[in-house]
This record gives sequence, C-alpha cells and structure tokens, in this order.
Amino acid sequence: MNNKSDMHSGRVSSAILKTLVMVCAVLTFAVLVFLIAFILVKGVAYLKPGLFSWEYTSENVSLVPAAVNTVVMTILTLLIAVPIGVFAAVFLVEYSGKESKIVQIIRMTAETLSGIPSIVYGLFGLMFFATTLGWGLCILSGAFTMVIMILPLIMRTTEEALKAVPDAYREASFGLGAGKLRTIFKIVLPAAVPGILAGVILATGRIVGETAALIFTAGTVAQIPSSLFGSGRTLALHMYALSNEGLHVNEAYATAVVLLVLVLFINGLSNLIAGKFTKA
Repeated sequence: MNNKSDMHSGRVSSAILKTLVMVCAVLTFAVLVFLIAFILVKGVAYLKPGLFSWEYTSENVSLVPAAVNTVVMTILTLLIAVPIGVFAAVFLVEYSGKESKIVQIIRMTAETLSGIPSIVYGLFGLMFFATTLGWGLCILSGAFTMVIMILPLIMRTTEEALKAVPDAYREASFGLGAGKLRTIFKIVLPAAVPGILAGVILATGRIVGETAALIFTAGTVAQIPSSLFGSGRTLALHMYALSNEGLHVNEAYATAVVLLVLVLFINGLSNLIAGKFTKA
C-alpha cells in the first residue's frame, strides 16, 4: 500500500510540475509576443522616408547615423572582446588546474564584473578612457567600455561550451599524435563554436541595447563620426534622446522597430552560422 501511495503521489507531483513548467513557458512566450506586437503597432506607422535620410536634422530625426554607429560599435566591440574572452576561457579549461587558485580568482572576478550596474561601467569609461587617456567622448571609448562589460559573459559561455566537448575528442586527437595546441584549435574549438556563438549573441544584444554606459563614453551626437575618435549615438541612445525630449515619441517607437529588426537579423545570422558549424 505504501508503494502504491508513493507512486500515486509521485505521479501527482510530476503532473503539477509539468503543468507549472508549461504555464511558465506559455507566459514567457505571451510576454514576448506582446512586447513585439506592441512595438510594431506603435512604430510601424511612423516609419517614414525622413527617418532613413543619410543626415540627421531636427525635422527628419533620421535614425541612419545611429544605425551605422550601432553596427560599428557592435563590430568593434566584438572584434576586441571575443578573442580575449575565448582565449581566456581556453586557458581556464584546457591549461589551468580545476582547483587552481588563479582560476578561482579569475572566475570570482568575472562573476563580480557581470553584476556591476552599467552606469558604473559608464563612469569608469568616462574617467579612464575619455579623461585619463584623453580620448574624449567617442566611439572608441564606448567600444572599450562595452568590451569590459561583455567579457565576463563571453568567458563564461565559452568556458561552458568547452567543458561540453567530450574528452574522447581530445583523447582521440592525442592518440593520433596531435599536440595540445593543435587539438584545441582543430578539434575542441570547432566543436564548441555553437556554444560560443550563443554567448556572442547575448553579448551583441547587450551592446545594441546599452544606453547608460554609452551616454558617458560614446556621447549623443546624432551624426556618423569621421573616425573612431568622433562622438556618435547608437540606436538605443537615439531612442532615449527622442523619447526624453518628448517631441518625437512616435519616431522613437519607429526606431524601436528598426532596432528590433536589427537584433533579429543579427541573431538569425549567428544561428545560421552555428547551424553550419554543427552540421560540419
């Protein structure tokens, strides 16, 4: 009788947990759909030709300069952060001991950095990159500030992706006479690419959507700078500026639509690349 009672209670618990999981999944999906629909309904109607003029004026409040600055900021930040984050993760997983003190210190530091508010990063970027190094408010100051922000994320996701690669891959490579470095770059890293790209996607979302840190480092000038030492606003900053002024709220919603499409395109492209690596 006790066994039957335990089995019955176990089935009831499993059914309850399954129901809760389904409810949470449906709620999450519903919130996502609502947000996307709300942005599209509020913004699509105001996607006018003036918003896509090459130069920004107070009349057309063009988003093209901000879009170009967003792409430049994203590419520059990823070009700096991804190699550093990936190689740091390779060191932690492949070269250092699991119980090494230096590994524990690095992980604790990365976890601490990931929990710092973005406004603190912005103030640090302003004081160090813009003031101490004399770069001023520019794209380069913003990019290096974003590098510090996303490094912990890329390191952790890459580390988990490397750990997910079976040890049999490494052992087979060593058995065929390959060295450790060759094994890492020819076997381990290609197998971990989908997981690494997942971290890059998350990092890209943070770069594209960041405002607080970039206000103090990249500036809010509504133009395409002539060099990396010029000031320029991203799409998220463009949205903030338009909504903060209160004169172009509808255009801010239209900018949100473009920003949403840009993020979806970047995510889709990353998933396509990850899928090809997985098939390979």
